[in-house]
Amino acid sequence: MSMRISPLTLDGLDQLPRHSRRCVFWEMDPAAVQSSRSFSDPEFEKEAWLSMVMLEWGSCGQVATLDGRPAGCALYSPPGDVPRAKLFPTSPVSADAVLLTTLRLEPAAELDGVGPSLMQAVVGDLVHRGVRALEAFGIVRDEDEARVGRRPGPDCAPADCMIDASFLIDMGFEVVAAHHRYPRLRLELNRDHGWKADVESALERLLMTASLAVVDIEQKSTVGAH
Repeated sequence: MSMRISPLTLDGLDQLPRHSRRCVFWEMDPAAVQSSRSFSDPEFEKEAWLSMVMLEWGSCGQVATLDGRPAGCALYSPPGDVPRAKLFPTSPVSADAVLLTTLRLEPAAELDGVGPSLMQAVVGDLVHRGVRALEAFGIVRDEDEARVGRRPGPDCAPADCMIDASFLIDMGFEVVAAHHRYPRLRLELNRDHGWKADVESALERLLMTASLAVVDIEQKSTVGAH
């Protein structure tokens, strides 16, 4: 497969995964959504938010495609532009950090190294822009908890829209505000930080896991044929 990572642009919103085009978990104040009778088009609201951030701050996302099809995305912005960022028990985000809100993969992309590649693109962009740190609110899932998978929109839940804390730790983030469910994590972006080696190491582990899974499937198929 041919993977491509590129900065999000106003003309490229159709390259976002379907859920990310309609999810406004981070971008809308939940109290305002509940009290508004006019809220009916989450895709329009998401596009308006992305347009506002890109016009005021610059590109706020990285988009991954596999063979030209949407495969995943990472979205990030100044925390002051993210209403949900004020509402966690581990808020607020540090004043010197950009907030990573979304890292979303399509199911077909989860074993192709897309997640670490998106993180590498995010970090590269922010280092180039002189950002000191990247922070994120992670989610700690129960062992048997999976994504709810409900329709994206104003009713998205944390389990649908937040990044696994374990993935962030694998990418080199460190917990700066502990919580049993919603820890806040931080990745320093100074040029002496070994983020590139951390991400490349995580990518190698992910690809090795994917290769082992493929071999296991092939072996089971062979045994089944006999």
